[in-house]
Amino acid sequence: MMIEAAWWETLEDGRVQCRLCPIECRLEPGRDGPCHTRGNRGGRMTPLHYGEVAAAGLDPIEKKPLYHYLPGARILSVAAPGCNLHCRFCQNWELSQDQDRRDRYAGAPVSPDRLVEEALACGSGGIAYTYSEPLVWYEFVRDTARLARDAGLKNVVVTNGYLQPEPLAELLPLLDAANIDLKSMDDDFYRRICKASLDPVLSAIRDVHAAGVHLELTNLLIPGYNDADDQISMLVDFVAGLGRDIPLHFSAYHPAWDFDAPPTPVETLRRAAGLARRKLDHVYLGNVRTRDGSNTICPGRGATVIERGRAAPRIRLTAEAACPDCGTRLPVVME
Repeated sequence: MMIEAAWWETLEDGRVQCRLCPIECRLEPGRDGPCHTRGNRGGRMTPLHYGEVAAAGLDPIEKKPLYHYLPGARILSVAAPGCNLHCRFCQNWELSQDQDRRDRYAGAPVSPDRLVEEALACGSGGIAYTYSEPLVWYEFVRDTARLARDAGLKNVVVTNGYLQPEPLAELLPLLDAANIDLKSMDDDFYRRICKASLDPVLSAIRDVHAAGVHLELTNLLIPGYNDADDQISMLVDFVAGLGRDIPLHFSAYHPAWDFDAPPTPVETLRRAAGLARRKLDHVYLGNVRTRDGSNTICPGRGATVIERGRAAPRIRLTAEAACPDCGTRLPVVME
């Protein structure tokens, strides 16, 4: 299913310049970008995996993680092979980084209208583009999201946020919710460990929030790399500057791919949550066996309004997302 890519321009001698993400690759004919999702084919930029679904599942939306968007819903989740970042600690490296494995995972291309039909048939209220990096699957996400919106489905992305402002602006009117991975507030961390830079991610977060797309953020805490109190405080200050009601998820690192840091202790997550709750109303802990950071608490009188465990969430909010005990409205999208 070969189509022409969006957001690129021609250069001399058959070369092309990618304008999709901040890396802005310049590619000779026959060469692929480091994301392995776009390549120069005959002097034209071409998406290499349009419609190739490398993983799919009907997931609880809380798995994204999205805790304040359609709680208790299940959503058809799909992934493309590839990523424009190369985080050495990647938890889904088989999909995002390993070319041989990605080629084995990807099956026959699925058209956007077929994917929308599948979402409707399985009773999903939307489509989540997730698991790897959906924004380098740009053309397929854009085309599918348009059809999904017409069919009354929601569009959700789980992303690293590493996209140029112009293509992001084109996509934003089609999106309903996003979880963006903010890995650190240290540009050196992004450059050394992820082969990227911080500012474009912060810009994308601001743009998503300004567009009115439901936004939640995730920070993977890695011992010895981004888990110091001052690093956590800088991240919390940035989030609080957008709004104290934005959900922030601290997630535990587990050794993966090309990184040798130890697993994140639960105590580190709890310490981070304690710092964050001074300025944020909704802080969650993920990727660990603990329930003390998974419930949604009303900032009014402290009542538990969404209780999460192994079963489906127990939701006590009214249809208007208000606490039944004190009437405080919470930033939760109920439908």
